[in-house]
Amino acid sequence: MPYRRTPAVQARLDARRERVLEAAVRLLSREGYAGCSVAAIAAEAGVSTGSVYQSFSGKSELAAGLFRTLVAREVEAVTAAAAGPGTAAERTAAAVETFAVRALAAPRRAFALLAEPVDPAVDTERLVFRRAFRDVFAGLVAEGAASGELPPQAPDLTAAALVGAVAEALVGPLADGDAAPEDVVPALTTFTLRALGGHVAADA
Repeated sequence: MPYRRTPAVQARLDARRERVLEAAVRLLSREGYAGCSVAAIAAEAGVSTGSVYQSFSGKSELAAGLFRTLVAREVEAVTAAAAGPGTAAERTAAAVETFAVRALAAPRRAFALLAEPVDPAVDTERLVFRRAFRDVFAGLVAEGAASGELPPQAPDLTAAALVGAVAEALVGPLADGDAAPEDVVPALTTFTLRALGGHVAADA
């Protein structure tokens, strides 16, 4: 019969995997993907390199798992902002603001997630999560267009363009590492409203 792990054994393995991932999160936040060697992550987690390989098949799986862990948190935060009060355009702008503020609060980590050259497995995950952000925005655009608040448009296309533009606009400030949110975020929210065809106040 094939070996079956007991619940206690599986719980220990899951806990170790989570420990390794959280150590990788800390290391990425300080040094980016370039500093996230398996040996460095093992040292940060206080485990052996062999223990890391017992939790992940290799560096590619570890890098992709790290990316998924971090970006899932960003998708959750953006989704929560999109579900807040206000018109569809206002909630889209709030979601963009949330994304940008969180990125600028941790520039090294955000740059690693958005733009740092890394393992091809992470590039694949980047595409998956860009679609997740796109879907959040597309739902709001579709709602606004259906109600007449926004002009008719293709929600998926508008949302994809918005995600790409916001990410690209943040790369420079994140690379510099010293951009203040008040110097970046208002312009991004104004751009968002204009891109949607929503109302922008005269003094924005």
